Amino acid sequence: MTMLKKQLRPAIVLTLVLCLLTGAVYPGVVTGIAQLLFPRQANGSLVTVDGRVVGSELIGQAFKLPGYFHSRSSAAGADGYDASASIATNKGPTDLKLADTLIAGAVERAVQEDGAVKGKIPTDMVTTSASGLDPHISPANAALQVARVARARGVSEADVRALLTRRIEGRQFGFFGEPRVNVLLLNIALDSAYGRPARQP
Repeated sequence: MTMLKKQLRPAIVLTLVLCLLTGAVYPGVVTGIAQLLFPRQANGSLVTVDGRVVGSELIGQAFKLPGYFHSRSSAAGADGYDASASIATNKGPTDLKLADTLIAGAVERAVQEDGAVKGKIPTDMVTTSASGLDPHISPANAALQVARVARARGVSEADVRALLTRRIEGRQFGFFGEPRVNVLLLNIALDSAYGRPARQP
């Protein structure tokens, strides 16, 4: 019995100490340092327009009007872009539903809406991301949408393309990942330059 007490006491004490250190002290220190050095990032990289929060640079959202660049499709939640239901479609390359329904439908939509040519459509335009929350699209995807956006806003394609070019982000630290475009920031820049587009009937 005495031996059992000798073993239990240090085990319980160690468990409590570790719970305190890893569950309170460490998260508190990291949160404090983050708030001190990187407050914007620590609070979700929120984006505000006219003093109102319109989204986050880190989480994609749906844009449906033709006068906006459209985000990458999302399978997260019933309507997509649900941060509490971050998920991919869970369909592999041999899944017929993925090829025949989801991708085929996205291809037809790209052809109809943006005049894309089958066989030359950027992958991210017709597939969802792994998280379903990707805030970026590829420059090639955005470039295909320029004509539609310009037409809907009644401005020249050259002006929209120039604005897009200024919003292209390079590789992280010059070598990680690929060039990309943050859709939310691009659409905010569009509204800033040309005003908000009229809603379609």
